Amino acid sequence: MLHIPSTAGLRAFDAACRYLSFNQAAEELGVTPGAVSRQIQALEQYLGKTLFHRHHKRIELTAVGRQYLAEITLPLEKIAAASARLRSETRRNAVSICAYPTFALRWLIPRWADLYEHHPDIDVQLITSLNPADFERDDFDLSIQVLPDGISLTGMRIDKLLEVITYPVCSPEMAKKFSLPDDLHDAVFVHESPRPTDWPRWLAEAGFNDINSSKGLHFESANMALHAAENGLGIAIGIDALVQESIAAGRLVKLFDVKRRSNHSFHLVSSARKATRPKLAAVREWMLEAAGQPV
Repeated sequence: MLHIPSTAGLRAFDAACRYLSFNQAAEELGVTPGAVSRQIQALEQYLGKTLFHRHHKRIELTAVGRQYLAEITLPLEKIAAASARLRSETRRNAVSICAYPTFALRWLIPRWADLYEHHPDIDVQLITSLNPADFERDDFDLSIQVLPDGISLTGMRIDKLLEVITYPVCSPEMAKKFSLPDDLHDAVFVHESPRPTDWPRWLAEAGFNDINSSKGLHFESANMALHAAENGLGIAIGIDALVQESIAAGRLVKLFDVKRRSNHSFHLVSSARKATRPKLAAVREWMLEAAGQPV
């Protein structure tokens, strides 16, 4: 007999981890913040462990919470992918997209209405994962992957979508404390597990090799790290394409003039044997146009 916690509690925990906010998690799940809090409390009682530190106006994962998130993320992604695959058997016209969670939240979803406006007849399924898509196992149509520029993969069509340009970002209030890169000696660095080398590489690009970049706050995802920066907890490294909206909205500020351009970019990957299917081709062309790339 399998002993697993409530799926409602797991969904609440997953959403709260991504936003570091019960309020925003509640908006995503369509429930009240109180319901999210109660679901997570029930999960904590089931596990006998505290998953979040509750602070005034913010929450923070405990060490146990970070470990639990790391251990359940892949199983949850597999459940989501398996469910999407089965659902797609009865939704043959759907175009399935596998994307990184932060890319989906900060680039793709804000443009979703435009996609629907241009292609209201196309049903799009979005699955998020930190792992590269397995086109044979999961039968995805399109995948967003960070790959070396100029790469070719047998049997795959690869289109460059967005360059990865990184620079430090923080809240407008915190930005007042940092007028020069040298001020970073006193900074609280915000890190994300999927991209652990962003801070050392940017500091090297800026000519600062004497700053201990390993210190600071560590988060399991880029979205959590950026959300922490938006809430004034420290300075994060942002990918230009994924922070432009937050900068335009005044939630984040770009620090200094130094940018680092990576030789690995966001690419749109699809199976060559599917590439000419009309609906898949239409979604691919829309994404390339939205990214300002030639079709």
